[in-house]
Amino acid sequence: MSATRPSILYVTDLTYEARGRRYCDEDILLSSRLREDFDVALCHPLDAAALMGAHDAVLVRNSGPVLGYQDRYDDFRDRALKDGVRVYNQLTGKADMLGKQYLLDLCAAGYPVIPTVDRAQDTGRLPAADEYVVKPKLGADSVGLEIVPGRRLPDLAYGDVLVQPRIRFAYEVSFYFIDRTFQYALYAPRPDRRWALEPYQADAADLAFAQRFVDWNDIDHGIQRVDACRTPDGELLLVELEDLNPYLSLDLLGPEARDAFAAGVKTSLRGLLETAPAPAPGGTA
Repeated sequence: MSATRPSILYVTDLTYEARGRRYCDEDILLSSRLREDFDVALCHPLDAAALMGAHDAVLVRNSGPVLGYQDRYDDFRDRALKDGVRVYNQLTGKADMLGKQYLLDLCAAGYPVIPTVDRAQDTGRLPAADEYVVKPKLGADSVGLEIVPGRRLPDLAYGDVLVQPRIRFAYEVSFYFIDRTFQYALYAPRPDRRWALEPYQADAADLAFAQRFVDWNDIDHGIQRVDACRTPDGELLLVELEDLNPYLSLDLLGPEARDAFAAGVKTSLRGLLETAPAPAPGGTA
């Protein structure tokens, strides 16, 4: 870390157009708040690998799905791990930053997850449903997601996709964490409007549900979003554990909540900067 103000490379795609969300507004807001304590340079995700060596840490925010530049993202990740670059979120995460395999792993381990399989011979283990959700293992932002009737299950191209029953749920709810500490929750009361979010008052059972997944993941410094759906019988089931670049919907928070979140990210980044850079694989600290 430099002797003066720490330098943060803030990775964002300000031109990415997401359905129902304005990524650029969120990153302009958060980066401006971080600039109060750090020297902040914004860069496109395609430039991150070339520029990261000149900064004390790399903060990956709303960089969009990496599917469109998978090779470049893999190069960034490999070089960051090899060179011991401090990346936020830490690259030790086991959830979406590595694809959707974690849904299979958590399901097999008995966590409250929407039932998930990836082999034709396992589809009989899924609850009966009128329709099924088919999603790429490396999918993001609903890219490649497909809804199919049960009669099409035998014809799917298994190996690169996950299959889940299409759950009829009351609403979706998201829990937002910095490091392992809960910050706020938002929910979509209308199932057909995923990003029409409102404040959600999480109770103790809700927080225990979400905390279980954050504690399972191997990230000590970073932002995570636990997405869940509420079934008609009141059960919460995990939809996604976003640990790469979760959109935060900061525009829906009141000023005090936004200030508290920005302060929490600053504290978390300082904690990351105080850690020793990760050694290259096979190397020593």
